[in-house]
Amino acid sequence: MKICIDTNIYSAFKKGDEQITQLLETCDELLIPTIVLGELYAGFYLGSRLKRNLEELATFINMPGVIIIDIDKEIADRYGSLIKILRKQGTPIPTNDVWIAAAALEKGTKLVSFDAHFNNIPGIVQITL
Repeated sequence: MKICIDTNIYSAFKKGDEQITQLLETCDELLIPTIVLGELYAGFYLGSRLKRNLEELATFINMPGVIIIDIDKEIADRYGSLIKILRKQGTPIPTNDVWIAAAALEKGTKLVSFDAHFNNIPGIVQITL
C-alpha cells in the first residue's frame, strides 16, 4: 500500500499511537510532502527538544520506503486549481493542507490525516482515523 501522511500522523506515530504504527508498518511506500517536513521542523524549533526531534525525524525519513515529495510544477498547478475549487465551494482550508492534498493527488495516493476538512477536496481519497 502507498500512502501520503499529514503532519498530525507523524506526531501521533511519535506519541505511540498503535493504530498509526500498524498502518505505517503495512505501507510499501510512505510519502511525505516537503510541506509536512516544514511544519514538523517549525514545531521542533519552537519546542524544547530540537536535537532529539531532528534526529528522530532523520531516522524516520531514511527508513526504506519513505519518499519525500518535493513541490514541483505539477503539484503547484494542482494547488492553484484546488484553491479555486475550494473558494468556489466556500470551503477554504489551511494553505499548507491544500499543498499536502495537491501532492497526494498528483502522486495518486491516499492521504492519511486526522483533519476532516480534507474531505472538502474533490478527488482526495482520505483514510480517516
